[in-house]
Amino acid sequence: MKRPKLAGALLFGGCLLTYLMFVKHHHFTSQPAAYRPPPHLRPGSDRTGEPASADGRRFQYGIMFDAGSTGTRIHIFKFQMESKDAPKLAHETFRAIKPGLSAYADDPQKCDAGVQELLEVAKSTVPPSMWISTPVALRATAGLRLLPGAKADHLLDRVRALFQDSPFLSRDDSVSIMDGTDEGISAWITINFLTGALRGSDSHTVGMLDLGGGSTQITFSPHDEKTVQMSPIDYIRSFQMFNITHTVYTHSYLGLGLMSARLAVLGGVEAPPLGGSTELVSPCLPPEFSGGWEHADVFYAVKGQKAGEPAYEACLAKVEKVLYRKVMKASEVEDADFYAFSFYYDRAVDLGVIDEKKEGSIRVSDYTEAAKRVCSDGPLQNPFLCLDLVYISVLLRELGFPPHKQLRLARTIDQVETSWALGAAFHYIQSLKRP
Repeated sequence: MKRPKLAGALLFGGCLLTYLMFVKHHHFTSQPAAYRPPPHLRPGSDRTGEPASADGRRFQYGIMFDAGSTGTRIHIFKFQMESKDAPKLAHETFRAIKPGLSAYADDPQKCDAGVQELLEVAKSTVPPSMWISTPVALRATAGLRLLPGAKADHLLDRVRALFQDSPFLSRDDSVSIMDGTDEGISAWITINFLTGALRGSDSHTVGMLDLGGGSTQITFSPHDEKTVQMSPIDYIRSFQMFNITHTVYTHSYLGLGLMSARLAVLGGVEAPPLGGSTELVSPCLPPEFSGGWEHADVFYAVKGQKAGEPAYEACLAKVEKVLYRKVMKASEVEDADFYAFSFYYDRAVDLGVIDEKKEGSIRVSDYTEAAKRVCSDGPLQNPFLCLDLVYISVLLRELGFPPHKQLRLARTIDQVETSWALGAAFHYIQSLKRP
């Protein structure tokens, strides 16, 4: 009797096992095949990175649009991600178009073609499998800061919509106007990343001076606690980058960029134009010069003042009046290493101090001596050079730089632009990784 019962139990167990295996197989093979976790959510990859390659390397792309006053530029960065250290920049693709976004203030839809053109550059650079995990961002600077709020918002909303329709990773904060302080910090991050200083503590970082058209920035890492304590509270900023907290002295002087300063020195701020144009007469221009200058869509007739007192001294008095009590001397700048960008670089090229495509250095006194020489000679081929050099030399003095101080000049380092774009891309990618 026991044998038939045992055989029945075995038969029942075999049937149950067969049924369970059938159910399991049917359950998995009947699941939708379309769902596949995006690259940034798969095991073996960062939240915004691609899967690790066969040799263990991981890469991350980042797209940063620089919307300036004269044009829009796209920087497409490819980073090799390191497990603990700062990432390495494997490659940069750069493209620029004109005019700037602010040119479309009265008809925002007209900016579509240019933005789409640059997005196509990004699509041809970033592998399609990486599009969904590649953040795209736009940061606007002086051009949009000067627009009425509603016009700037309409332009940014238009770009935001184009980004959201793109295959790249886009959020509400992907498009914004960058304030001057963030611009200075981002440029500081760029230069210190390119020089290798961000791979450890900030004890060997370099300072950054940027002279744009509408504003100028100074950023450096203070080493004396007195500098932190004695500086205005909004001049000291702390932030984390690559798991290290950095504290910097940073300030942006809006309205003290070179083009804005030209207008102020020439008297255009005190006497705003009527009917869209005005005439400005200045001792900072060669006495025999007469011509035109356009700034912020206003045309100015400009000419030199008849010779009276020496040109350099007369121009110096004008510049000192414009800068009087507008700039704070920064302690420690005499001993810190500084890189200088933008118009600091361009005017050094004009003087022949450095080659346009190479790095170089210049002393503060070199700007001063060149100003004295140029103002006396009055070169008609560059009638604003006297004014520009006097302004730069006085600005540096007011910031606390002594005459013997030497500044490093560079437009690129390792073929990467020394602009704020790289630093801003790092900062944005880091923000995506925060909970």
